[in-house]
Amino acid sequence: MSLVTRVFTPARPSVALEVTSTRVSALRLGGGSPPSATYAVEPLPAGAVVPSLMTPNVVDQAAVSAAVGRVLAAVGGGRQVALVVPDSVAKVSLVRLEQVPTRLQELDAMLRFQIRKSVPFRADDAQFTWTDGQEVEGGGREYLVALARRELISQYETVVAAGAHAGLVDLATFDLVNLVLASGAKEDDWLLVHMAAEYATLVIVRRGRVIFYRHRGADGEESLADLVHQASMYYEDRLSGQGFGRVYLTGAAEGPEGAAGADNARRALADRLNAKVEPLDFSGVATLADRIGASPGLVDHLAPLVGVLAGEPAA
Repeated sequence: MSLVTRVFTPARPSVALEVTSTRVSALRLGGGSPPSATYAVEPLPAGAVVPSLMTPNVVDQAAVSAAVGRVLAAVGGGRQVALVVPDSVAKVSLVRLEQVPTRLQELDAMLRFQIRKSVPFRADDAQFTWTDGQEVEGGGREYLVALARRELISQYETVVAAGAHAGLVDLATFDLVNLVLASGAKEDDWLLVHMAAEYATLVIVRRGRVIFYRHRGADGEESLADLVHQASMYYEDRLSGQGFGRVYLTGAAEGPEGAAGADNARRALADRLNAKVEPLDFSGVATLADRIGASPGLVDHLAPLVGVLAGEPAA
């Protein structure tokens, strides 16, 4: 799934770049099985990037472009990269169609019509993408649909253009879902909780398809534990949930309390869900070239980059 339209489908890049509100990161996958990864990170000045659905995101273009150039140079450059942007840039919805058109153009038009009711901007002026969700009774299907204002995606592409071309643009949580799927078949329902500096995103996946998506900004009133509890209740009551086979928490180790804060968050969620909560681990998909192990914060930091390079995006 990509927030840019590709006329041709090129080979998947070997370099990924992520721009967040606090940093720019780059990662290159090399050879080996699993492949080795080299990475670089540059912090950003406060306020240089402000992820948002409606307002300009890249506030200090010069600072972000310079950071992009430095991290790309550190990993050996790359003419084409996969670009990871914050979830807050896009409106993501699950759209259910009771009858699915046979022609792709008709399906695309129907999804556009359905989603335009729920976005606070002109859908015709947006980057639009979708992928199959779960089948529904009677021959229908759900679709995972994402819209982002074209000018906001262009801001991220512009800061990359100083050193590379963004041939693929994805949301961070989509790439984390892809990482879990790339790590091995997960037949049971599973929950992913992604914490970032300015938002939290929850995703439930069943047989490789997203069946629940919720994004909440940092200004939300509910605690993370409450948010997860609400999602769990919805899963049981409305999605015929029989319990999560796995629950993943990622991003928490990057907070001010580091690994200790992540441990506390995992315990709080485990108590609410009565299930084991584990961190994401990409060791089966990629290894870091410069070290034997990695801190929880570094793993959280690099997981979206590994996910976007791990294979065709699944979310």
